[in-house]
Amino acid sequence: MDPIATRPLGKSGVPVTQLGFGGAPLGDFYQKLPDGQATRTMARALELGVTLVDTSPLYGYGLSEHRFGQVLRQRPRDSYVLSTKVGRVFEAPKRGKAVDHGGWAGGLEFDPVFDYSYDGAMRAFEQSLMRLGIPHVDILLIHDVDIWTHGSRPAYEQRLQEALAGAYKALLKLREEGVVKAIGVGVNEVESCMRFAEGGDFDCFLLAGRYTLLEQTALDDFLPLCQRRNIGIMLGGPYNSGILATGAVPGAKYNYKDAPPEILERVSRIEAVCRRHGVPLPAAAIQFPLAHPVVASMIPGAVKPEEVERNHALIATPIPAEFWAELKREGLVRGDAPVPA
Repeated sequence: MDPIATRPLGKSGVPVTQLGFGGAPLGDFYQKLPDGQATRTMARALELGVTLVDTSPLYGYGLSEHRFGQVLRQRPRDSYVLSTKVGRVFEAPKRGKAVDHGGWAGGLEFDPVFDYSYDGAMRAFEQSLMRLGIPHVDILLIHDVDIWTHGSRPAYEQRLQEALAGAYKALLKLREEGVVKAIGVGVNEVESCMRFAEGGDFDCFLLAGRYTLLEQTALDDFLPLCQRRNIGIMLGGPYNSGILATGAVPGAKYNYKDAPPEILERVSRIEAVCRRHGVPLPAAAIQFPLAHPVVASMIPGAVKPEEVERNHALIATPIPAEFWAELKREGLVRGDAPVPA
């Protein structure tokens, strides 16, 4: 596969490279990054021909967007496709109150506040433009309306209705006015994507970790729905937060936690097939989802330029057809899953 070949992002027609760049690590996810290292990492992606770059106000509480802006402002605006998100506004902390950074190792000193209302989405969008220092973005997504984020089904249902009644209408207006080219939703759960797809007119979804070598339940209903409606998919988390990059080693991560025994066993079996065919596990992981016709781009993150170069090389790694056939025979990939030619 050619990592910098482009595909249209659903009915928006926005051309995106098959390899994108995910901005969560530039918000100091898991570890603090020196500014120079962070910006060199993103710059390397652009030098290699990657055009789709995705960030969010959540990532480092604005830090990722700041770093994106530092790099992108030095380049022609039509040379990249920029995606960011709404759903949180950021406020200065009250005097004497420390900011809880949650899972972020660093980041900026602002407090996130969930707000999926119309006004909240418009305010979040304006804050993003200011942090980026760029007057418009190409793709705007509603972020984190799922059970995983909000902790319970009642809380999720409340936020879903708030988003459809508020943030969605704000994004529609921005698209109608030509301020953004494509609108969508960025979540970690297929069910949430289905609910939004049924409730609105979206161009794309950013789905993290739910259509991979390890998980293909999206084939049941969600991906066929996207095909019928010409909705494009950007896929984050192709390595399921680590294990499909590292293999089944002690401490391997799956969905941001230590991988359970059944996942370790399944990945070990996939690795055995990889060894028989001389295929690097992460190459199979990053290429597999791109075989589905609605998947437009993979957007793994990176914390140093060498990781960007590695992702670029992995997409271009030749993989024999017999490798995919054996995975299916062994029941390690669904029989109805499209695989790379």
